[in-house]
Amino acid sequence: MPRALWLIVIGMAVNVTGGSFLWPLNTIYLHGELGKSLTLAGFVLMLNSAASIIGNLYGGYLFDKIGGYRSVMLGIIITLASLIGLTFWHGWPHYPIFLTIIGFGSGLVNPAMYAFAGSVWKEGGRRAFNAMYVAANIGVAIGSALAGYVAHISFNLIFIANTSLYIVFFFIAFFGYRNLADNPIGPTVIQQQTPKKYEKNKKKLTALLILSIGYALCWLAYVQWQTTIATYTQELKITLEQYSLLWTVNGALIVLAQPLMSKFIQKFAKTLKIQIIIGLCIFIIAFSVASVSTVFLGFVTGMVIMTIGEMLVWPAIPTIADMLAPKGREGFYQGIVNSAATVGRMIGPILGGFLVDMYGMSVLFIILLSLFIVAIFTTIIYDRGLKATEKKSSSLSI
Repeated sequence: MPRALWLIVIGMAVNVTGGSFLWPLNTIYLHGELGKSLTLAGFVLMLNSAASIIGNLYGGYLFDKIGGYRSVMLGIIITLASLIGLTFWHGWPHYPIFLTIIGFGSGLVNPAMYAFAGSVWKEGGRRAFNAMYVAANIGVAIGSALAGYVAHISFNLIFIANTSLYIVFFFIAFFGYRNLADNPIGPTVIQQQTPKKYEKNKKKLTALLILSIGYALCWLAYVQWQTTIATYTQELKITLEQYSLLWTVNGALIVLAQPLMSKFIQKFAKTLKIQIIIGLCIFIIAFSVASVSTVFLGFVTGMVIMTIGEMLVWPAIPTIADMLAPKGREGFYQGIVNSAATVGRMIGPILGGFLVDMYGMSVLFIILLSLFIVAIFTTIIYDRGLKATEKKSSSLSI
């Protein structure tokens, strides 16, 4: 990897580590420390996610308009200011206000970081986005693992740790990203398009939106491991320590199995579409295993299988977004896929909880498996309009 990408990857890891101190404990803090109902806590988290969706779309737009350095720094400054405020004022109603602003600020940062990664190592292809994916998961593993220990000492230290890491991220970005080549182009590129080019770019956007529908559905299902399936394991007398170990397995496998995964992709997944479809089929197997599991070992098996699927699907989506993006629209396209993931994470807990309360876990698993089948369908068809346009252009030239 080039030095520029290393700087972005390190920044991503520090950014996510800081955030991972806070997000696993939001509900616990709102309910246990502030004495708010679980319904109100869920509403606060929805506000955070909704602000993040807006931030994702606007952050992608800003990347294209003013460049990666300025858009990342703007997001960091907004987030850091909110984190400093949260460190001093984390009662009610300050907590939900700052948490919503944090959602917007971090939303600005994420698509810009991914677009940055694609722009500084174009020839790297999927490898650039895979590096970002691994960095994010290292951050999640470290941050969430330490959060419990820090919170046990004092919740105030959680806010201090998050703010401190974001200050580190600020300096990495301030000194490291200033001279990276991101070439902001702005809306003039879109305005100068010929009708033929405009039509092709319209097809590309449609393709990304279709792919993003499947991506959101995958996240809607995936987040059940953190919500409904987590509760289900408690009913089966699986301890919290054992459940936490599932995510340790997830993070360790993502980091350690990269060489094997690279060889697998080279041999069996010649295209990104094939890579995603294989990953989705593996997701189906993983959730099928979880649906019949009644002991800890069964859920470990399901988690290992699901992690393999995740390693195939998650890095491939932003890679396709980068490939589809017309010049000058890379940030906006990354904003769309980041928003799709956030929509899935926002709706997933509410829908999953409703289905379990009304119909039970068996029905939930059936619906989740159906969602992956729909995602396979959207993956198969997402680029058909593009292929038809290219075929038409070829026949006209002949």
